[in-house]
Amino acid sequence: MNVTMHELPIYLDYNATTPCDPAVAEEMLPFFTRQFGNAASRNHAYGWMAEEAVAKARKQVAALIGAEDKEVVFTSGATESDNLALKGIMALYARKGKHLITAKTEHKAVLDTCYHLEKSGYEVTYLQTGADGLLSPETLEAAIRPDTVLVSVMWANNETGVIQQMAEIGEVCARHGVLLMSDATQAVGKIPVDPRACGVHLLAFSAHKMYGPKGVGGLYVSRKSPRVRLAIQQHGGGHEDGLRSGTLNVPGIVGFGKAAELALSGLETEAQRLTTLRDRFEATLFEQLDELYVNGAKERRLPHVSNLSFRYLDSEAILGALNRKIAAATGSACSSATLEPSHVLLAMGQSEEQARSAIRFSFGRFSTVEEAEKAAEWLIDAVKRLREKSPVWELFKEGLI
Repeated sequence: MNVTMHELPIYLDYNATTPCDPAVAEEMLPFFTRQFGNAASRNHAYGWMAEEAVAKARKQVAALIGAEDKEVVFTSGATESDNLALKGIMALYARKGKHLITAKTEHKAVLDTCYHLEKSGYEVTYLQTGADGLLSPETLEAAIRPDTVLVSVMWANNETGVIQQMAEIGEVCARHGVLLMSDATQAVGKIPVDPRACGVHLLAFSAHKMYGPKGVGGLYVSRKSPRVRLAIQQHGGGHEDGLRSGTLNVPGIVGFGKAAELALSGLETEAQRLTTLRDRFEATLFEQLDELYVNGAKERRLPHVSNLSFRYLDSEAILGALNRKIAAATGSACSSATLEPSHVLLAMGQSEEQARSAIRFSFGRFSTVEEAEKAAEWLIDAVKRLREKSPVWELFKEGLI
C-alpha cells in the first residue's frame, strides 16, 4: 500500500515502536561510512574507533539503569535478551532445579520461550494476576518451590502499561534465594528502572522502544550479590564476554547509547508531560462516551499508555473507521497477525467480548496536545457513529443485555 507522508495518520502506537530521534540518527551516521570498523578488529585504527564507540555506548546504557558497564550485554533486541536470559539460566542451573515461574500476562517473547523450555523438560508455573493486572507478591511466594530456579516478571506491561511491584517481588525472591528476571522493554527510558535496587538479576530491554534504532537491545546481567552466570546460547567468536557471539552492530549500539543518554536527561519532565497529555485525552473521551473503561491499574501504569475498552463495539471496527486518521493498536505488535483477543486482558479475567473491545493508545516524545485533542475528537465521532448502527448497543440501551 503506497502512502505519502502527508496522508499518514496521527501516531499513537509508541509502544509498538518509536521513531529514531534525529539526534540519535545523526550520532549513528559516521559509523555507516567513515568509522565503519569492526569493534573486534584490534590491530588498526578502524577497529579501535569502533571499540571505543561501543564502550561509550555501554556506559550510556548502563547509566540509564544504574548498572556497571560490564553488566550490559548487547543483543539484537529484547526478544533475544529474553531468550538468552531464560534459556541461559535454566540450562546452567538445571542441577539446582528445573522450575520456572512467570505470569500469564507476559509478552510472547517470554511466554513462547517458556513453552519451548517446557518441551525441553523444564516445568513452568504461569501465575494469574488480579483484574488490575498486578501480580500479588503473596501469590508469587506461594508458588515458589525448593526446585524453583528463576522468576520472570515483566516490569511494565506492553498492552496495559501496568507497572509491577518489582521491589516487593524482588524481596520475595531474595527470601527464597531465587533469581529474578524482568522484561523491562516498555519501562526502560520511560520511568526510573534500577534492577539492583529492586533485586532484579537479569533485565531485558530494547533500543527501538526508546527512540533508538531497531535491531539492537540489551541484557543486564548482575555481576555481584549475586554474580549471575548464563549457559551460552550463541557460539562463534566469544563476543560480549563470551555471552553473545556475533559481530557487534556498531551503528546500532552507538544509537542505543545516544537514545539512553537522551532518555535519562529528560526522564522526569517527559513522564510528567505525557501523563498530562494522556489524562487529558482520557478525560475528553469519558466526558463524551458511555461504557468506556480503563484496562488495568489506573495509578500504577506507564505515563504514556491508555488501554481502553469501548463496550459493545469491536476494536477492529473502530480502528478500521479511523485507519487513515489514527494509528493505534488492539494489543502487542508482535501478536497482531492473530485474530485472537488479547491474552493479557483474558489473563486479567476479562471476557472475550471485553477484550475484543479494547484499544491501546500510546503517546510519545513527538506527540502534541493538538494531536491528542484531534484524535479524541475523531475517536468520539467514530464510536458514536458505530454505536448508532449497532443492534447490540441498541439492546444494551433498552436494558435487554
